[in-house]
Amino acid sequence: MDCKIGVRTYLEEELAKAKEKTKLRKDMYEKMIQIDPKAPSDEEHRSKGVTKPRYMIWRETISSTSTLGFRVDGVKKADGTSSKDFKTTKTRDQIVEAFKDFTNSFPNAPARYLERLKNIRATLVESHFFRTHELIGSSLLFVHDKRRASIWMIDFAKTVPVPDNVNIDHASAWKVGNHEDGYLIGIDNLISIFETVINDNDSLFTNPSIEKTVRQDSLAT
Repeated sequence: MDCKIGVRTYLEEELAKAKEKTKLRKDMYEKMIQIDPKAPSDEEHRSKGVTKPRYMIWRETISSTSTLGFRVDGVKKADGTSSKDFKTTKTRDQIVEAFKDFTNSFPNAPARYLERLKNIRATLVESHFFRTHELIGSSLLFVHDKRRASIWMIDFAKTVPVPDNVNIDHASAWKVGNHEDGYLIGIDNLISIFETVINDNDSLFTNPSIEKTVRQDSLAT
C-alpha cells in the first residue's frame, strides 16, 4: 500500500506559478466533473474550464489528504489484485476499512505496522533534516507477507529546504507562505487508525457470541 503523506501534494512555488497563469483548463474541468459533477461553480460549468490553482486546491479536499494528512494512493494484494480507486476515500471510517481489508488474513501485520509508525515518528522529531525541510508528495510504503511487515519512506522529489526565516513543525495547519506540510498530522492519524484496527480485531476474536458460534461449528464438523 502506498500512502501519500501530508496535507498537500504540491509545493508552494508550484501554486504560485500556477496563479501567474490563470487561464481556464478544459482538461482539469473534465477531470473534476468525472469525480464530482457538482464540484465546479455555475460559471465554471458555463465556461467548461477551471484554473490550475483551483483544481490543485480542490483535488486535496476530496480525499483524506486535507482531513487526515495522508491519503491512500494504491494497493496491491497477495492475490495479485490491485486498486487505485481511492480518489474520494476521505473519512476516517473509510480509511479504517481500507486498512482492515489490506491486512485481512495477515493478523500480525497491524501491530507491526503500528510499531514501525511509532519508530518513524520518534526518529523524525529528532531529525535536523526533518526540521529544516518540507516533505511534499512523499509516501509511506506498507509491505507485508505472512511473516513480516514494515514501512519505508519513499518519494523525495519534492523534498526541499524551508526558507532560512521560516520554522515548521510539520503538525500545524498549512497557510500559504508558512510551508507547513502536515507530515506529522498524517503520521499521528495513521497511528490512531492502526490502534483502532488492532482494537477492532481484538474485539472480533474475543466476542463471546463469535466464540460460541465457532465452538458449535467445530462440534458440528
